[in-house]
Amino acid sequence: MLSPDELLTTTRAVRRRLDLDRPVPLELVRECIEIALQAPSGSNRQTWHFVVVTDADQRAALGEVYGRAVRGYLASPGAAGRLYADDPSRAPVQTRVGSSVAYLGEVMGRVPVLVVPCLQVKRLSASNQAGTWGSVLPAAWSYCLAARARDLGTAWTTLHLTYEDEVNAILGLPADIRTAALIPTAYTLGTTFKPAPRQPVDEVLHLDRW
Repeated sequence: MLSPDELLTTTRAVRRRLDLDRPVPLELVRECIEIALQAPSGSNRQTWHFVVVTDADQRAALGEVYGRAVRGYLASPGAAGRLYADDPSRAPVQTRVGSSVAYLGEVMGRVPVLVVPCLQVKRLSASNQAGTWGSVLPAAWSYCLAARARDLGTAWTTLHLTYEDEVNAILGLPADIRTAALIPTAYTLGTTFKPAPRQPVDEVLHLDRW
């Protein structure tokens, strides 16, 4: 069993190592969502919802939209692999990320389970976006952590929002439901994951003021 620190430092964005052929029991996904519902939400409103997509046609439809969004993203100047093209220390890692993003764009519709965390909101506040999305994002990340503890891999993706209306139509979402992420979920090809390279803490830690 993973320790809390191991769980927090080895829950990675899994793209290439998702097992596209091994079914994922729905009960396992339900367990992860049940854990996710313990996360905090603004004023304890709990206006979150989780759409779990297992139907092959539904997954294929979402995969087509996501693939289209990925191709557009990878052609943009800010795409992974281009953003740090002139930085020798970051360029190799970003190139690998860009390659794995492209792969996920090709296979998203074949991933056994697609989880879409949603938030019920009448209108988005221009002044408090953090408070709005903070009422669903902790739960969505808790889902990813719970999945990792059960040997499932996930990847946090949002490129589907490029075609948000199409995704909403595919899922039959009411007008007051907004999607926060699209999280592919599958068993992984191998279970060994390690912490990713990050900046030294002293480069990002600020005491009392900037």
